[in-house]
Amino acid sequence: MAKLIDSSIPKFLLVGVGNSVLSLAIMFLLRDLAGMGYWASTAIAYLAGAVMSFFLNRSFTFKSDAVLWRSALKFAINVAVCYLIAYSLAQPIAQRVLAGTTLSAAWVERIAMVFGMVLYTGMNYLGQRFFAFRRKEG
Repeated sequence: MAKLIDSSIPKFLLVGVGNSVLSLAIMFLLRDLAGMGYWASTAIAYLAGAVMSFFLNRSFTFKSDAVLWRSALKFAINVAVCYLIAYSLAQPIAQRVLAGTTLSAAWVERIAMVFGMVLYTGMNYLGQRFFAFRRKEG
């Protein structure tokens, strides 16, 4: 049985830092400068980050030798599911938790975006480790 904690975690986190910087920059540029909404700005940012993440995690983090198209498909499914779950949960949770504060709606949305990123990261690691780039035991 595959171990949940292994040497791939530090590598995943390193790739994740780069991915997060890229995604956050794109997300906030699109939201605050281009005037895009929550869903459009986060989706475009995650698409850009996912492309970078796929290639780095496939070769550097998990050293996968799986067929490229097969691992790309599994990776895309994982990213889509994690994105939808994380950001569907993040926005209402942030709104509920921050409802009694003096924060503007724009700041509540920014905090929801960051919270969504935290949720996404945890789910995404598990999905990549045990689904997209899973190694066969043997």
